[in-house]
Amino acid sequence: MPKALFVWGGWEGHEPRQSQDIFIPLLEAEGYEIAQHDSLDAYLDAEAMPTYDLIVQTVTMSTITGAQEKALLDTVAAGAGFGGWHGGQADAFRNNTNYQYMVGGQWVSHPGGIIDYEVNIIDHEDPITAGLNDFAMRSEQYYMHVDPGNQVLATTTFSGEHDAWIEGTVMPAAWKRSWGKGKVFHCTLGHVAADFHVPEAREIVRRGLIWCTR
Repeated sequence: MPKALFVWGGWEGHEPRQSQDIFIPLLEAEGYEIAQHDSLDAYLDAEAMPTYDLIVQTVTMSTITGAQEKALLDTVAAGAGFGGWHGGQADAFRNNTNYQYMVGGQWVSHPGGIIDYEVNIIDHEDPITAGLNDFAMRSEQYYMHVDPGNQVLATTTFSGEHDAWIEGTVMPAAWKRSWGKGKVFHCTLGHVAADFHVPEAREIVRRGLIWCTR
């Protein structure tokens, strides 16, 4: 039975616990044992951390101590998966470049705020996105600084309506990568829990979390 740790907190506007509560029953249906915490101190539990096969974090615009960060990065490097979405994973700790190095990207803007845009599946063979079609979203379209080493699964293209100089920019919207012996999955969707009412958005994240599990 795989064991997953869900950690939530930070800016409440991202509905961190509500978003996590969408995916917890989906993983429980796959046989996962779930632990849920509202503090980054969960990373300091030296006995529990090595037992987790998956860590899911939704903590936006927060701070992490050096000890907490090291414990998280070391646990993933040792083989645990690290999965998440939107700012809860890719805008968690703006001052921590080693953490951003692990995630493979960092949020920098969402031109226009809540807008209509399209997500394009570019890898139709990967198990995370196989069988899924392009789909529409009405939410924040994340502009990211990303690692060129990411394996990109889906993208989104900026129209330039809100910031003319980025017209035509193709931006990763979901990717996967490695960190030591561990696997990392990120999806830029999920500003609020209702974003996952879009079936494709919910399914990409569900599959991504399963993929990165040890």
